[in-house]
Amino acid sequence: MSALAVGLIGVGALLAAIFARVPIAIALAATGLLGYAAVDGWATALRMIGSVPFELARAYSLSVVPLFILMGAVASRAEMSRELFEAANAIFSGFRGALANATIGACAAFGSICGSSIATAATFSRVAIPEMRRHGYDGGFAGGCVASAGTLGILIPPSVILAIYSIAAEQSLPKLFAAALLPGLLLAALYVATVALIARARPHLAPRVPPMPLGARLRSGRGLWKLALLFFFAVVGIYLGWFSPTEAAAVAAFAAIVIAFATRTLGWRGLLEALLETAYTTAMIFFIVAGAFIFSRFIVLTQVPNELARWVQAVGLPPLAILGAVIALYFLLGTFLEEVSTILITVPVILPLVTGIGYDGVWFGIFVTVMATIGLVSPPTGLTVFVIQAQNPDIPVGRLYRGTLAFVAADFVLVGLLVAFPALALWLPAALRM
Repeated sequence: MSALAVGLIGVGALLAAIFARVPIAIALAATGLLGYAAVDGWATALRMIGSVPFELARAYSLSVVPLFILMGAVASRAEMSRELFEAANAIFSGFRGALANATIGACAAFGSICGSSIATAATFSRVAIPEMRRHGYDGGFAGGCVASAGTLGILIPPSVILAIYSIAAEQSLPKLFAAALLPGLLLAALYVATVALIARARPHLAPRVPPMPLGARLRSGRGLWKLALLFFFAVVGIYLGWFSPTEAAAVAAFAAIVIAFATRTLGWRGLLEALLETAYTTAMIFFIVAGAFIFSRFIVLTQVPNELARWVQAVGLPPLAILGAVIALYFLLGTFLEEVSTILITVPVILPLVTGIGYDGVWFGIFVTVMATIGLVSPPTGLTVFVIQAQNPDIPVGRLYRGTLAFVAADFVLVGLLVAFPALALWLPAALRM
């Protein structure tokens, strides 16, 4: 049997294992090990599986992941999310759909210091949904708004997903952070426009909230200095060339802890909980990354990506048709895989294909991250939807999914804009000469 045939069988076996509910990390590692052994023998396969964890453990670039997770965990426990929501509500106060737009603005801002969609959705589920429902918002619309806005956390830098992609695709993380900024802000603006359209077409879903006096608006924005400081350390410092991504993450995480203790919004117990959450989340991600790297070694050995690229060139499919197939693939995978697994499984196969038709690897990182945001709210396993439902069990899952549909349409608008205008992602890295 040829190596290519073994590779295709391995891809099928991986999908079968995932559908059989085998844990993602185990499915990736087992498929990669068995496939590698089938192509190059057990001795080489065992050396490979022994070297991958060691290489990952000493990879300096991976140290950015737990540091950004720690910063988000501390910020979440230090009530920064509530301050952001109150400030955003003050900005949008008086407009129909103000609380929904405040949620979107607060999620976008919190995503810039958190980097995790699940954490962002879980945090604002506790902060925003009770407030919206208290003012007469439909529960399904309120939950769908938070579930969708929470996905901004993996696009607006700093993003843990972009850090994972940079390692898997061997792309510059500062470039990826710069490339994600404009699309992330644009997606937040599209969500705001979506709320405005919904509030106009179906006003009973989003009642008008009375405007706030100017003094109250100003008082609500007092806590934004914390976000501004953390964003400066975590993102602007990288753009200015002051810090590497890992240095920026370390400084920002330390600054978050200092701010939390100085403002007395976090104690030693809270810090311990944040450290434990960081350890658990990092361990989960690293197990998946190790399994994905083992599977990637097997896929590269079988030459499946190169053969796929040659087949596409031979068939003569136009670039838009290829991108359409890639979009369909990511939409399908997003219905049953979480975003880390989706990216790690597909990048070794799809990236050579996309770069072969003229698209940049940095652009593809932003493209695939946007597609991952769609998967996070797509049935049957949209993770942010289930996070919302777990905290609001009186809102049926079906109503939550219906509440996300308009926001998914906004996601696809951004996908179309990225395909039509790649400069949306590539202009800022070029302007900053990264």
